[in-house]
Amino acid sequence: MSEHRHPNLPPSRGKGQARAPGIPRFWPSHRVFYGWAVVGAAFVATFAEVPGFGPVLTVFVKPIQDELGWSYRVIATGFLIGSASGAIASSVTGWLVDKYGPRVVVALGGVGLAAALIGLSTIQEPWHFWTFFGLARGSVIAGVEIGSSVAIAKWFVRQRGRTLALKSMGQRSGQVVLPIVSFLIMDASDWRTAYVALSGFACLAIIGPALVLMRSQPEDHGLLPDGTTDLRSVRGEPGGEGASSLPPRERLTVVEDSWTLREARGTRAFWLITVFLICTPFVQGATNLHMAPIFHDRGLSDGQAVAIVSIFGMSSVSSIMPMGFMMERVHVRLGAMMQAVLVLTSMLLLLVPAGGFPLAVLWAVIFGVAAGMRNVIEVLLLANYYGRASLGAIKGFTAPFRMISPFGPLLAAHIRDETDSYTGALLLFAGVAVLMLALMAFATQPRKAPAFISGLRSP
Repeated sequence: MSEHRHPNLPPSRGKGQARAPGIPRFWPSHRVFYGWAVVGAAFVATFAEVPGFGPVLTVFVKPIQDELGWSYRVIATGFLIGSASGAIASSVTGWLVDKYGPRVVVALGGVGLAAALIGLSTIQEPWHFWTFFGLARGSVIAGVEIGSSVAIAKWFVRQRGRTLALKSMGQRSGQVVLPIVSFLIMDASDWRTAYVALSGFACLAIIGPALVLMRSQPEDHGLLPDGTTDLRSVRGEPGGEGASSLPPRERLTVVEDSWTLREARGTRAFWLITVFLICTPFVQGATNLHMAPIFHDRGLSDGQAVAIVSIFGMSSVSSIMPMGFMMERVHVRLGAMMQAVLVLTSMLLLLVPAGGFPLAVLWAVIFGVAAGMRNVIEVLLLANYYGRASLGAIKGFTAPFRMISPFGPLLAAHIRDETDSYTGALLLFAGVAVLMLALMAFATQPRKAPAFISGLRSP
């Protein structure tokens, strides 16, 4: 049986591949597919990016309020500004990742985060917090997140579920470890010192690995996704013609059915997915930010509230890899529907008036699984529906619509400040979870041509 090789792929030497052009010399490319270096860089970067997310900020809320006397709305407004700035910038950075690759985009995201964390250690007025946390969160969303997730989706097709799961484990591991580390630093010193320490870690873990290891897509280096040299194995087909006569962009379509941004916008599923992607951070982002205060209101101590944050993170981490493998076998649409059911269940649990710490632990486990699924599903929805060729532009196009999402944390803060309770916010979030389920029930996958990837069949 003849081998269908990529036209720029160097001849094999024994087992594995010869060194590919543009790959760092220290990487053993003849033995290990370079896509795993991209996954490794993404894992480390997303571990260090979490100070821009709710599970770390929630640990800082009470000490900041104790020192500066701010309301929940002041904190949530900074979260809103960061999410909005990240959404707007993503419409540009998504296109930049497609055109120039993820290296500079991710590295600049790390620079922005590190600088912002230093700024947060100096804040005295609300506008200081809004400026610096806005920069921190915006840098993470538009730089580290979009660059690393699109890069992995372009290096892997058949193994996309597991590799995006590994990247997500980096973020969720950070959400387990860094809240505890921040709490311990605060206990030994103060919250300002904790922000300085997080800034130094962001410099080490994001900027260097991104510049050294991140690459755009395997075709640029004479390789194919998943480390294969046979187009048929990528497509999941037993036979078929190779792609040696096609230009690079069309080779991406041979490997996987790919849509342009304009084509994707013409499908019903695209807009249903876009609304779904607004709903998930609307609920989960708000809950992440208010997690510790919610359990303070339920009578838990500071230590118990931080423990719930960490249990939530551990539940996320432990569920991500099983979900990644599952998403390689089950259509991502069904996974998104399952995520919506878990979010709904977790909101209903928070409405139970009693239960104490044991109920809080059960909630953290369920909500953690839902959050872990979100990290994998949000990228898979667009990648598995519309392919790799224009994924950055497609993902970037949907980002500004998500400017609605940060109003979830702000609205929850307003309800809490006005009513001294989160009950109204939790009822609202339960309703949004029902909407998420309905959206994905109708988001059947459109078809341009017969699907190449067996794992992408519609349920």
